[in-house]
Amino acid sequence: MASKTRTRPMPGTAAANRPAPRIPARDQHIGSSPATTETIRRGVVAAGLVGIAAVHLADLPGKMAEVPYLGWAYVGLIIASLVLAELIIMRSDRRLMAAAAGLAVAVLLGFVVNRTVGMPHAMDDIGNWTEPLGMVSLLIEGVVLWVGARAWSAVQ
Repeated sequence: MASKTRTRPMPGTAAANRPAPRIPARDQHIGSSPATTETIRRGVVAAGLVGIAAVHLADLPGKMAEVPYLGWAYVGLIIASLVLAELIIMRSDRRLMAAAAGLAVAVLLGFVVNRTVGMPHAMDDIGNWTEPLGMVSLLIEGVVLWVGARAWSAVQ
């Protein structure tokens, strides 16, 4: 005798009265709303931008003394990072997250250029991949890039 397998619970049973399990969306974790996920991402990116500013502020005096044009580029980066962090905190806009990811990419590319071929009047860092402040900077920029890009590409 072949047994039939039911795909739905019998009406009136406890199993039939339970709500269907909720399947989270691509960018949503169980127990969190899309608004919560977005708020967390904005906070992480804003904190990362402040971290980028802090790392470059710590390195600023040396850069100004060694290579003033790079020091002034650091000043521009610090200001841009802080302004962008404030904007991200104040309002929700995917374009701001894309801008944060783009800023992180620019800084990462600058780091790679500085460590591979060097920059005019700044050849001392070629091959210096393990400098601690540089490694911290890479980590922070990587997080800003990853989270910013994920937030930008999230289905709205």
